[in-house]
Amino acid sequence: MELLSFGKTGWGDELFIATFMTLAVSVTAILIGFIFALIFTPLKLSKNKFLNLIANFYTTIIRGVPELLVIYLFFFGGSSAIMFVASIFGYNDYIEINAFLTGAFSIGIISGAYSTEVFRGAIQSIDKGQFEASNVLGFNKYTRFYKIILPQMLRLSIPNLSNVWQITLKDTSLISVTGLVEIMRQSYIAAGSTRDPLLFYSIAAVLYLILTFFSMKIINRMEIKYSRGF
Repeated sequence: MELLSFGKTGWGDELFIATFMTLAVSVTAILIGFIFALIFTPLKLSKNKFLNLIANFYTTIIRGVPELLVIYLFFFGGSSAIMFVASIFGYNDYIEINAFLTGAFSIGIISGAYSTEVFRGAIQSIDKGQFEASNVLGFNKYTRFYKIILPQMLRLSIPNLSNVWQITLKDTSLISVTGLVEIMRQSYIAAGSTRDPLLFYSIAAVLYLILTFFSMKIINRMEIKYSRGF
């Protein structure tokens, strides 16, 4: 237990900080994903073929490419792209982009692709009579969305969004390749330093399970809240 204690002799404080880093990346990524989903869901439902093609391209490519490859593209490819632009203006030194922002953004794009499909399915599950009634009552499109579509979309999408959240939470382990010290990276460092990989990788598994357990408790409460009357 000394290896897991807090202080200079143990790794408890490092693992504790790494857990909050994992949670911070996950929350940031899921929020970025929601922004992408709110942008691309209307495009998926649009009758405009060009807009529909853009949305389908986004969701198909991102869901069809391994998550680790997306992270590599944004972390290493992003640095190369920025350096190329900088070289045009005469700056030729190496530029490394922030690992936290890169990790959160790349995982957020992945999350957004799945969330887009979840929102699309939820909106299409709403009875068409709801849309017809809002038109008859003379609601403008903003009132219709925020008062009629959004509450029902949340109720229908929360169960599937819980799966998206779990995928996002577990995908944070992949950003250890960027050097960001989250649970997986810290466990790797501790295992290499102490030569006890079984202990620290087991602790990592427990930490992920704890985050998942409490996350599901919160999501279940949200599902109950938005399902009142049903």
